[in-house]
Amino acid sequence: MTTLPTGYLALVLHAHLPYVRHPEYADPFEERWFHAAVTECYLPLLEVFDGWRRDGVEGRLTVSLSPTLVAMFDDPLLHGRYRAHLEKLIELAQSEIVRTRLLLEFHPVARFYLDRFRSCRRAFEETWGGDLAGAFDSFRASGQLELITTSATHAFLPLLQHQSAAVAAQVRVGEEAFERRFGAAPPGLWNAEMGYHPGLDAVFGSAGLNYFFLDSHALQDLRRLPMRGCLAPVRSPAGVAAFARDAGATREVWSATEGYPGDTLYREYHRDAGHDLEFEYVRPYIHESGQRVATGFKYHRVTGPVELDQKGPYDPAAARARADDHARDFFRKRLDQCAEAAGRLDRPPLVTVPYDAELMGHWWYEGPIWLDRLMRLMSEPGSPIRPLTPSDYLARHGEGLETIDPPFSSWGLGGYAAMWLDPANAWIYPRLHGAADRMTDLARRHRGESDPPRRRALDQMARQLLLAQSSDWPFIMKTGTAEPYARRRIEDHLTHFDRLEGQVRSGRINTGALAELESRAPIFSWLRFEVFAQENMNHL
Repeated sequence: MTTLPTGYLALVLHAHLPYVRHPEYADPFEERWFHAAVTECYLPLLEVFDGWRRDGVEGRLTVSLSPTLVAMFDDPLLHGRYRAHLEKLIELAQSEIVRTRLLLEFHPVARFYLDRFRSCRRAFEETWGGDLAGAFDSFRASGQLELITTSATHAFLPLLQHQSAAVAAQVRVGEEAFERRFGAAPPGLWNAEMGYHPGLDAVFGSAGLNYFFLDSHALQDLRRLPMRGCLAPVRSPAGVAAFARDAGATREVWSATEGYPGDTLYREYHRDAGHDLEFEYVRPYIHESGQRVATGFKYHRVTGPVELDQKGPYDPAAARARADDHARDFFRKRLDQCAEAAGRLDRPPLVTVPYDAELMGHWWYEGPIWLDRLMRLMSEPGSPIRPLTPSDYLARHGEGLETIDPPFSSWGLGGYAAMWLDPANAWIYPRLHGAADRMTDLARRHRGESDPPRRRALDQMARQLLLAQSSDWPFIMKTGTAEPYARRRIEDHLTHFDRLEGQVRSGRINTGALAELESRAPIFSWLRFEVFAQENMNHL
């Protein structure tokens, strides 16, 4: 007889970037988002997963891969630019070893970065052959990962709910993109920003999805609380399982002020050599315009509540040891949490802890070390806390789940879409809604269209609309981090949509301009506009 563990931990990493690809520029600033994420997050995570497979660690982790990120992983243009980016990092690291040779506090860190970037080059070129999506998929095949998808362009679906055909299209295209790339239907979906509105579960159910995610307050603010709280999933009215984020466990890792990333020994994210060093020295490694940008060379640690120029030197070995301590601390806290709850539940408690994948390595440089150690602790024989995926849990304890009708909710500021509907970004929604209504109307009118140029124009309209619906653009407008770029992306996609609509309605298609749009953003090349023609996805 198998003894049940004290509790389960479902770790979920949400891997996503907005679709950024600019062949019209030699050095697009925004493509550096992708370069930094690959170097500091995705390659280190793949190294961790490879270690689990090599050492026989029975790790179980869920990773959502957004279709936009997968398209960037698979893009030859971005591959070439990433290789050039890595060569620049290695070149700068070699220069830094010379520059810091008499700076005893920083010279070992410069050597650390040279080793790190050379390791990234080996991993990207030799270990994974440039195929990062395939690398993730290899760990799905060997059992370390459960891969799931998102909506097509990571749209915040609750703010599109009155365009039900558009919501269905986002979900269907996200599901199909996953199935085309990985050869299997996704078992679940990361609903972007944990956005949910009543009835969305029916769209998920029609797509054949088994589960999605909610923020904890979606269950805690109900008049009738679920009997197991957030320590077990619930069934939605459509029969799809909903897993609620554990707010406390998430905050311990996510929060820079209350959580582990704020520890004084960890690498300071906000101080970078690209801003610190003499301009002419770093000029070849910053943006071609001369704008100073982060290079990834960060020589200082968090230190404490002091100004950036007062930060102490970073010690990678000390930080690594602290990550090991924090993994043990997190393990103990989850054991205490599960032990306290176990006596009042009819099954082992489940703690669901989702994080943006970029927290692991990009924002919190030591995050992959912490994750590695935590998974190894849970996988030791006899561990009272066991890792699993949502599918694992449903296979073991899917019977008897409570049926709950969750309310409108999200994660983020305030928990009710405040980041995505704000005076800074509210102007986009009348335009998005109007475009979605017109797309749906045209898709139904032209279903089965036989004219090839008109079909191509309608397909491209659908792509432009999907790209405009990304939740990243209103988020960036709210935070103000790259507001002109986000505004330009919305404007460009909708301008192209409007021009194509006029051509479709007039019957005069500018095939040259259409080909340029298709080549500039070659995402969802297989998409057919009829995906917007039906609200009920059983009939797509």
